[in-house]
Amino acid sequence: MTASMGTTKVGFVGIGNMGRPMAANQIAGGWQLTVYDVDREKADAFAVEHGCGSAHSLAELGERSDVVVLMLPDGRIVRNVALGDSAGSDCLVRGLQAGTTIVDMSSSAPVGTRALGEDLRTFGVALLDAPVSGGMKGAIAAKLSIMVGGDRALADQLDPLLATMGKRFHIGPLGSGHAVKVLNNYVSAAGLAAAAEALLVAQRFGVDGEVLIDVLNASTGRNNSTENKFKQYVLNNAYDSGFALELMVKDLKLAMDVADACEVPATLGHACLQLWEDARAWNGPNADHTEFARFVTESAASASPAKASR
Repeated sequence: MTASMGTTKVGFVGIGNMGRPMAANQIAGGWQLTVYDVDREKADAFAVEHGCGSAHSLAELGERSDVVVLMLPDGRIVRNVALGDSAGSDCLVRGLQAGTTIVDMSSSAPVGTRALGEDLRTFGVALLDAPVSGGMKGAIAAKLSIMVGGDRALADQLDPLLATMGKRFHIGPLGSGHAVKVLNNYVSAAGLAAAAEALLVAQRFGVDGEVLIDVLNASTGRNNSTENKFKQYVLNNAYDSGFALELMVKDLKLAMDVADACEVPATLGHACLQLWEDARAWNGPNADHTEFARFVTESAASASPAKASR
């Protein structure tokens, strides 16, 4: 049976930068939500603002839900939330009934997702992976790209719920959504890195940065970063896109793990990962991912001060 906004009870775990607007859009679409966050005050405040329920434990959320959506930092946390990290610890399966479903919309390791699916099956709980692309802007506007992996019939049943958040693509079996998500972020990271280096070269040659971005966006060099990040967050030194550099590194590592598991050398991918790891070390743990461009500029200045001062 297709999930119905009138009868299906939805739990949502993770009221952060992405989870908050995603959950809000589900409520706006007419769905009955109960939310949970490790920061109880954050979950309670969201519940008051949006007129929904708030659970004070994962087990309680499980008891109150037919479907639970997860929007969390990584697959390790997803696994702990679902199954617990020690005997007797609070987790969803302590409350979920057989026949319920977890939808992991986080960026998790594809191989780990398949293992989690097997473990949840022993409790009679189904798993879909449905990671997203589009950032905070897409989350707020309900225009995310949602990459769904898992049983097609189950994905179709839950499509009305996922539709409140964006455009859905059924990718294939469980884990394939997470695989495509991290590969997408690899391509995105490579595009941002190439544009950042091109920008620095152009500026040192005497070309205005905004002019370069305009030309790239009217030419074959355009990509998501040139269109949506450089004028918005880099050239104005804002560096506040809302997506952490640390998370980009995490996704790049996961993408290269998939490449290695598939015995694909991914020479460019591994070089890209090394660059982003260098940028993380240089910028620190709390940097926005657009600060990769700042790393390119300032590390080049440190490496060649004489040339940079010309």
